[in-house]
Order: sequence, then C-alpha cells, then structure tokens
Amino acid sequence: QVQLVESGGGLVQAGSSLRLSCAASGRTFSSFAMGWFRQAPGKEREFVAFITRTGSSTYYANSVKGRFTISRDNAKNTVYLQMNSLNAEDTAVYYCAATIYSATAQAAGLYDYWGQGTQVTVSS
Repeated sequence: QVQLVESGGGLVQAGSSLRLSCAASGRTFSSFAMGWFRQAPGKEREFVAFITRTGSSTYYANSVKGRFTISRDNAKNTVYLQMNSLNAEDTAVYYCAATIYSATAQAAGLYDYWGQGTQVTVSS
C-alpha cells in the first residue's frame, strides 16, 4: 500500500505560480513512477505530467508543456508539480498518483494509488 497526500493548492490570480507537493508513505517510494492529473468541474480527469522512478525522464500534456515542471525527491518521498503562468483553464482539483508501470503512463487506469486531491483555482 502507498498513501499519497497532496498539498499546496489555493486561489491565485492568472499569471501566478504554485507548487504542489505530494508526500508518499508506505511502500518504497522509489519503486513507483508518479503522475499528476487534474479534474475540472463537469470534465473528466485528465493527465498532466509523469515522472519515472528515478526522475530521469518526464512527460507532459501539451496543455501544460513549458509551464509546468514535475520533479521528485526520493529521499523525501515527495513528488512536486511546479506550475507557472497559470490561467483560468488550469482551475481543477489536482491529484497525484503512483504506478508500478515503468513506461510513460498517461492513462489513469494504469495508476495503482491516488491521493485525495488539492484544489487549484485561478482567477482571471
């Protein structure tokens, strides 16, 4: 079992930055690749970013590429999502998730564990 707890969400103005954190406990954090997803009201959950177990490779949705950065600190059992140049379309509940899948995982169904989510609201 892996427990994931997100933090760092909030209400910000368009153009601002936020950094989300996801703290993991339970099984060895470095055994899992990690992803960030988001879900806006009335919309399906969508992939945002992915990072491999070692952090050597990352992958992003086109909508956030160049603005968001995923990173991880295996010594702290934490994955981060740095979000810059936020806009109203980024408003959503953001979830971190863990997968034993080693290749780039964009589908939510490939993830084994999920956090409870943190709300990000961007005012225009």
